[in-house]
Amino acid sequence: MNVLIGVAIVLFAAGALASLYRLIAGPTLLDRVVASDVLLVTVMCGLGAEMAINHHTTTLPLLLVLAAFAFIGSVSVAKFMGRKDDT
Repeated sequence: MNVLIGVAIVLFAAGALASLYRLIAGPTLLDRVVASDVLLVTVMCGLGAEMAINHHTTTLPLLLVLAAFAFIGSVSVAKFMGRKDDT
């Protein structure tokens, strides 16, 4: 079980580092928005895995807030980019 946890940590860290790179180096605003969404989902998956490993649900409200934040952020950026293209 410890090997599986180690592999999960390494994969989550690799995903977070890749999205951080795209967040910093992304040439367009949409690249940065997608990278921030991927980073947020990676953090949410890490929290979910931690909940499953330790058999608790105390961070579930945090997961719900992060999901709402990701959704509202993505919708607002999409609306902003849609208006930007109209003008």
